[in-house]
Amino acid sequence: MKGLPSADFWRGRRVLLTGHTGFKGGWTALWLARMGAHVTGFSLAPQDDPSLCALADVERRIALSIKGDLRDEAAVADAIRRARPHVILHMAAQPLVRRAIAEPVDTIATNVLGTAHLLDAARACDGLEAILVVTSDKVYANDEQRHPFAETDPLGGKDAYSASKAAAEIITRAFAKSYFEPSGVRVATARGGNVIGGGDFAHDRIVPDIMRAHARGERLVLRMPHATRPWQHVLDCVSGYLVYAQALSSDASTPRTLNFGPQPGADVTVGALTSAMLAALGAPQEWSHEERPAGIEMKELAIDSTLARKTLGWRDRLTGDRLVQWTADWHRRLADGADAFAMIERQISEYEGLSA
Repeated sequence: MKGLPSADFWRGRRVLLTGHTGFKGGWTALWLARMGAHVTGFSLAPQDDPSLCALADVERRIALSIKGDLRDEAAVADAIRRARPHVILHMAAQPLVRRAIAEPVDTIATNVLGTAHLLDAARACDGLEAILVVTSDKVYANDEQRHPFAETDPLGGKDAYSASKAAAEIITRAFAKSYFEPSGVRVATARGGNVIGGGDFAHDRIVPDIMRAHARGERLVLRMPHATRPWQHVLDCVSGYLVYAQALSSDASTPRTLNFGPQPGADVTVGALTSAMLAALGAPQEWSHEERPAGIEMKELAIDSTLARKTLGWRDRLTGDRLVQWTADWHRRLADGADAFAMIERQISEYEGLSA
């Protein structure tokens, strides 16, 4: 079906996936394996406890799992030699804004230098077709004027996370122009919205925080309930990345940067998402707002994914109530003892069957 990942494309293809032990990376690894790809994962050990990686046994379900740090140049180069990839999906990162504020240098080392290590090592890779570097919707110079950012808007970043992702974009484009395009390897960046879904257990992310408070019978305290974000389900986001990589490998005219997010105007506040999640869990829609000194996190954020919709035929299928219900259902079933891998397989199958 147009706009969905194709097993015909991925079957037998060698893929190096960085970040396979994380939330989005875990879903990506399992979807690729389901389609018959030969996946080599490169990542740190899972950073959360529990983790989707452990619950769904992600490492056992792919061809090869390599534990390593993007900041280790030799380890990155060795992973590429062992993977011999046709496609590289670079998703590993330090992904948390508040951790980046507390640990800016480590975040920059991972997100910027780590990306450079990967791209530099990939220069020696024979048979490579495409590299997709996943950055963030936060790469833009955000003036909080409530307009959805398009791919041509200026990059920026007031915090270390946003700045590191914007820098990764610049580094990627430099390597593409200097080394990869002359040799026929297509390199692009993908800017995804704020992702929710089953299996996210990170701290300082809204859905895991909701689930932990719900499990303890506590009232959730929100920092920025009026902030808006381009929420999307992990399956919509990962589907976009995979379809994008397919297009890069087969069509030289594919844009080299694309946004993936909900339709403009579909962004909702943190408070509204929290209330919807609590309702889906059958819990009282009650939360508190703790006033804190003004920080540098953005209050308004929206991205325009029109170009991805037009060029790839991609669209977000899990919108509105579906977005929340699929997320809440996964976590509720897990709490009742359901198997994490079986739930991922079921949701991928149901997602592939949704009407276009």
